[in-house]
Order: sequence, then C-alpha cells, then structure tokens
Amino acid sequence: MNVIDVLNNHKTVRKYKSVSIDDELLTNLLSASCRASTTGNMQVYSIVATRDQSIKDELSPCHFNQPMVKQAPLVLTFCADFNRFSKWCNQRGATPGYDNFLSFVTAAIDALLVAQNFCVAAESKGLGICYLGTTTYMAHKIIDVLNLPNGVVPVTTITVGYPDEDIEQVERLPLEAIVHFDKYRDYNTEDIDNLYAQKEALDNNRNFVAENNKTSLAHVFTDVRYKKDDNVTFSKMLLDVLKRQGFMNQ
Repeated sequence: MNVIDVLNNHKTVRKYKSVSIDDELLTNLLSASCRASTTGNMQVYSIVATRDQSIKDELSPCHFNQPMVKQAPLVLTFCADFNRFSKWCNQRGATPGYDNFLSFVTAAIDALLVAQNFCVAAESKGLGICYLGTTTYMAHKIIDVLNLPNGVVPVTTITVGYPDEDIEQVERLPLEAIVHFDKYRDYNTEDIDNLYAQKEALDNNRNFVAENNKTSLAHVFTDVRYKKDDNVTFSKMLLDVLKRQGFMNQ
C-alpha cells in the first residue's frame, strides 16, 4: 500500500488484539518517525514508549480511563522536550534561552510531526492507532507518572496495536471547506450551511444529536463535548504546567 492509500484509509482504532509489537518493527517505526521535519534540526521532542502494564494502569486515569490505554500493547507519549537540548548547550558552554512560550510551541510542533509520522508508518504495517486528546488536559498527572523533568511537557498520546475491530471511517468536511487558494476567503452563512450539510445529515450524527437531547450537532459540541467552562479550566491547568516545566519564565 502506498503512502496516499495509507492516509486515505486511516481509521481510529480503539480495540486491539492481545498481540505484542515486535521489537524490530517498533524500532523501525520509531526510526522512520524521527525523520520528520524539525525546527532548526534541533529535534526538541522525546517519545515515552510504555509497554509495562502497571504503568499503563497508572496512565489510564490521566486519559479519563479510556479502555484502550490499558488494553493496547503500546502507549506512546510524545513530549515537547527542551531539557535534553538545553543540557547539551550548557555542557558546551552555550547559554540556552528556551524558557519561554515560543520554545514550547516550537517543541510541540516538532513532537506532533513525529507523532503523525509514526501513525502513518504504523498503519502501513497493519497496526491501528488512536490519538488521545486528553494528554493536554491532564498533562500535570502524566508528568508525574512518567517522571518528566523540567523542560518536558506531554503534547499527545497514541495507543498502538493490531486492530481487533472493523469500523467505518468517520466523515471529513469537503476539501473546499478546508483549502484556501492564495489567500484566506472567509465564510458567509450560505457557505457554512453548504459545507456542513453532509456532516449534519449523516445518520450517526443525527442520532448523536437525539441522544444528547440537542437541537443541532453544533450544540453537541458546544454544550456537551467541548464546553467553554471545561476549555477555560483545562487552559488554566495547561498554563500552570508550562510554568511548572519552565516554559513561561520570560
């Protein structure tokens, strides 16, 4: 399967077979992942590969006890990491200046590029993956479980394993909703109606609205799944994590 086919066939897998991932395969996947583009060739990221069941059990509450954290043979935590690079600078007599928000963003981008590389590589070998958005919500807890030092912040987690379910792909917005040629063209009311019409008409999304007793799919997102109060709370928590880990000193 070529890369385009792998990307077009992506599915989020949440149930895995009780089959471990071969060490050689994992090494090859990680090596390929680390060929991702990186700012200034600094590679300011780290990957914590967790196989130990007791540690996965500790991580589970950090991800709202989603079953796949305990079940998956492998849990990968991708971290923004200026700890290693700053230590290298100091040991060579250079003064690092990375205790700031921009440096966190730089390292987070690096980490996410590597994470996506890993996902594509893994799916090309028949593995399934699931991104866990809970990582930034509970970063402070993950830091404690994984013993992450100053200068290191988890930005995403991926569960990995051989799929034990056959699921349908979820929908995506049409390309014209996403791509702007030359300059950004803002959306008018008619554009929004047209671009979201297919998504709103799907049976599973209609059921989603009914199950939550809402009047539209948008209300499910704003009132149930990603509420403002939660967003504000978790934003404050993440900012506290960045201060604690040394990214908000200047």
